[in-house]
Amino acid sequence: MAGHSKWANIQHRKGRQDEKRGKIWTRIIREITVAARAGGGDLGTNPRLRLAVDRAKAANMPADRVKYNIDKATGNQEGVTYEEIRYEGYGIGGAAILVVTMTDNKVRTVAEVRHAFSKHGGNMGTAGSVAFQFKHCGQLIFAPGTNEDKVMDVALEAGAEDVITDEEGAIEVLTSYADFEAVKNALEAAGLKPEVAEVTMRAENPIELSGEDAAKMQRLLDVLEDLDDVQAIYHNAEMDSE
Repeated sequence: MAGHSKWANIQHRKGRQDEKRGKIWTRIIREITVAARAGGGDLGTNPRLRLAVDRAKAANMPADRVKYNIDKATGNQEGVTYEEIRYEGYGIGGAAILVVTMTDNKVRTVAEVRHAFSKHGGNMGTAGSVAFQFKHCGQLIFAPGTNEDKVMDVALEAGAEDVITDEEGAIEVLTSYADFEAVKNALEAAGLKPEVAEVTMRAENPIELSGEDAAKMQRLLDVLEDLDDVQAIYHNAEMDSE
């Protein structure tokens, strides 16, 4: 299926994430902690923890540090208790934004998130105000030039829900949360290495922003991203990268 061009947006996002590598380990440790505490420390029975450990490996986190944080979350070691809280709001041009946080002080966190929205042209919404515009799913994206027929054959055989090719030739594979690992493993076993492989909240109805609106939206996202308690941000804005 043909889809809207998003390759430039993907590369832009990855570049900005690469600039913030100093915060990646902190966020992964929080995710490991929450996942292990919620579902136990056994990777075989806790898919959320398994994905967090995969992220840790991709970020070159030492195995002993990963193990320490799993043990800390599931054992009796004293430590900070994090709570996962999601906030919803609107950005420039009415763009939908989901902000996922992990915090030990939700009063502080909601104040910081609300301040970021209000100071940079956005508005905090109520629970459920924009979440319906996103789908919780697995997403794998392959660079232009990847063999589309091979990706489609392997992905659909492994249980993928859809395969979408954009105007620039980037290929997006969508899966259910439950089937993400099976599809990812099948594609990698076939020699198909995705540029992006994650469980995400995928925007169902993207809106395009350009010029000053795109710049304002990026500033708002950057401020939210820089908040210590923020784990992930999802939005439906497709912005030019100029």
